[in-house]
Amino acid sequence: MSDFLALAVPGVQKLSPYVPGKPVDELARELNLDPAHIVKLASNENPLGPSPKALQAIQAELAELTRYPDGGGYELKTRLAARCGVTPAQVTLGNGSNDILDLVARAWLAPGLNAVFSQYAFAVYPISTQAVGATGKVVPAKDHGHDLEAMLAAIDANTRVVFIANPNNPTGTWFGPDALERFLSQVPTQVLVVLDEAYIEYAEGDELPDGLQYLARYPNLLVSRTFSKAYGLASLRVGYGLSSAEVADVLNRVRQPFNVNSLALAAACAALDDVEYLVASRRANDAGMAQLEAGFAGLGLSWIPSRCNFIAVDFGRDAGPINQALLREGVIVRPVAGYGMPTYLRVSIGTEQENARFLEALAKVLAHG
Repeated sequence: MSDFLALAVPGVQKLSPYVPGKPVDELARELNLDPAHIVKLASNENPLGPSPKALQAIQAELAELTRYPDGGGYELKTRLAARCGVTPAQVTLGNGSNDILDLVARAWLAPGLNAVFSQYAFAVYPISTQAVGATGKVVPAKDHGHDLEAMLAAIDANTRVVFIANPNNPTGTWFGPDALERFLSQVPTQVLVVLDEAYIEYAEGDELPDGLQYLARYPNLLVSRTFSKAYGLASLRVGYGLSSAEVADVLNRVRQPFNVNSLALAAACAALDDVEYLVASRRANDAGMAQLEAGFAGLGLSWIPSRCNFIAVDFGRDAGPINQALLREGVIVRPVAGYGMPTYLRVSIGTEQENARFLEALAKVLAHG
């Protein structure tokens, strides 16, 4: 039999598959637990459930499942363009924002070229880069966040893409508008800057710079966003990129036909109109963040301040055994040793009851060593 791994292209040979948060049903099978009593705070999902308007839109679309979706995503692109102050030609739709990141790698990276990204950055950046045979240049983090000055210094003649996330996953760290402006003004025009704003909706006011405000001045900027987090549509996988029309045209040359399904298109359009849901998501997240921070303080733990819907808590020692003990208590959080943070666990913000259950289980685990 052929060794198909050896036959794969070199970049793929050295890849490890992306490991998502453990599903509830998987843990229930492994430990013979009641799924109804398991709390999952591992995948940065919206604890409120989907928008009622999105559910209604999905119901209305079900009768058309025999039809292919609108491959151009006309209605969603039109609504996003109006909401974001761009033209529909500047919008690229993706199967989640991960798809946008992967399209960027496929369009601009290749062997001999490189992408720059930060230590502790989202795992998809190195995966997409390596899969196409390009080199990832990892810049050491500063206080667990992006060191934008060092990232600028890492750009060389073979750099085609820089991935930056604001706020960042899995650390929750962020940078302000002055830092972003300085960075964008110094990046060479032939280098595409991907500003990953998957969690931007959890910020209010001017807490974070709005990447959309920079698009007109920086044609080498692409802003990626998603409906998976604050909009509560993670299972439908719909994200989007906003850029110059020229960049969007290149992405659409490699984008798979019908990469966003009909139910996702309908639900995303409806979710955009549900302002009350978005406000409720933000309020629940703020309250849950405060609840977890107070719980960690009571347990004598430190954490990384976060502007996302999760928080990384530091145990000062290998967090693997703590994670395993929490699983036995029916609580799923996210170990981040794979990101080079072995003493941390990343905890998604849940409902008040889910957060309380986690803190109770954590206190029990820590009390037993």
